[in-house]
Amino acid sequence: MMSDLGVSLQSLRSVPELKYVNAENVVRYRAIMRFFYQEYKRLKYWMKPEEVWTEVVKWGVLPDYTIEQCLADLEQLAEWGNLASRHDGGRASTLEEYMKKKMQYLLRPYSIEIERLLETLERVTGYGGSLESTLFDSIAEKLFEIRRLAVETSPEAALELWTTLYDAFKRLHENAADYIASLQTAKAEEMMVAESFLVFKDRLTNYLQNFIQALQRSAYKIEGNLENISEGVRDLFLEQVAEAELAKPRLEEMPSKETLLQELHQGWNNLRRWFLGEGNSPSELTLLERATKEAIARIVRSVIRMQERKRSGVSRKKELEHLAGWFARLDNLDDAHRLAGLAFGLFRSRHLQGEDLRHSDRADQSMWDEVPTIQMLRPRGRKRTGKQDTEPVRENEERKRRERESFLQRQAEEWEEISGLIGRGRLRISELGTVPPKTRLRLLQWIGRCSSAPKHAFVTPEGVRIAMLNSDTPERTVLVSEDGELHLPDYELAFALTDAVREVAAAGEGGLPNE
Repeated sequence: MMSDLGVSLQSLRSVPELKYVNAENVVRYRAIMRFFYQEYKRLKYWMKPEEVWTEVVKWGVLPDYTIEQCLADLEQLAEWGNLASRHDGGRASTLEEYMKKKMQYLLRPYSIEIERLLETLERVTGYGGSLESTLFDSIAEKLFEIRRLAVETSPEAALELWTTLYDAFKRLHENAADYIASLQTAKAEEMMVAESFLVFKDRLTNYLQNFIQALQRSAYKIEGNLENISEGVRDLFLEQVAEAELAKPRLEEMPSKETLLQELHQGWNNLRRWFLGEGNSPSELTLLERATKEAIARIVRSVIRMQERKRSGVSRKKELEHLAGWFARLDNLDDAHRLAGLAFGLFRSRHLQGEDLRHSDRADQSMWDEVPTIQMLRPRGRKRTGKQDTEPVRENEERKRRERESFLQRQAEEWEEISGLIGRGRLRISELGTVPPKTRLRLLQWIGRCSSAPKHAFVTPEGVRIAMLNSDTPERTVLVSEDGELHLPDYELAFALTDAVREVAAAGEGGLPNE
């Protein structure tokens, strides 16, 4: 049974095979399981209790370990599903010996993977990983072979192609992710601020730059091959891979062809998403390139900070005194200019803009013969060199008065027009005759504000609510003005006073606005 997420209930079961890792007698169980795993790698599978007990005692980690405890531990591990057991009656010489319970034990597949994982975890000291640029070329080459041989290749060749391709992809993804993560750790930060990092930084920078160059060189090939492999070619290729996988003789139960094809399609989608992205999200390849460039930038910044820190503590007094002695021994100003150019380089130029007043049209006249353009330069320093005349504060009362009168006039004109429309209540554009340009501009302003408002309505400063009643009308009309005609939808506008304005008018505290 599959859930909505595509995960089977079997994959979410409890794992009793992991109990021995954290059990009460964990040292005894781990010692037995490690012995079974070592013998498994030597191709020795079925083990007798006496052999297990003898070898575990030799290790010296369990000095008081007895054969009875070993038998009990083996039975417990068999009960948890870590070991398989069978009756051992081959060496019995009498019926009594045969009837006496003697067992042999075998390591189960789950336990093999658990021990393999634990052995790997014991060697983990950091993120590890690497940036293998050759994997890009391998992936591009295998994708090109899939494009070229998908129709003609045999199932065995297809399986070999897929295995090589996906193994290279997994190694690239996992190793690159681990290596970039190792550059983000606190240990890496401490290393980048140490003086010894200056010796190591060139190798690290070259390593990252070579990876970036290989990535940029091969990315287009990989993306192009993935784009050119059609769905039909992909499905045919994966069918051949599944056929070759199912053709392998296996003793354990094989998954169905549908399940195997689903896993292969998922792997292909992972490969495609990693290099091409999905939807609007960037691809993992782009993120990897960005992370690598950021790592290079962090390294460069760290080195610059260390070099600046070293230079900041060094006095240059003797160097400057020696350079000053050179200048003092020179008798010619031109030689001093040359020495300054060699010692300090060119100074930053300043671009000045002025009016070109030429007094001659001669094309062969030198620029040094032209009349100079006088340009007044303001001093950069804040210190005032002389007495400056103070400027009085400008009087803007007249300009303010004109602006105020203009605004009140525009407001009065708008209210005069609105007050005439309040009595009508509603207005259609088609009902208007020829209108002056000011009225046309005011109507367009109201239509624009109504169209952008959430409820297609707004309130003017005078307290008049203007609403558009048919914002999505398909009917069209022509608004005729003194300066031309405007084709637009036949909008209907409604005008009404707000409640606050009505209350003020009813209470007699003042008339309508601007009255």
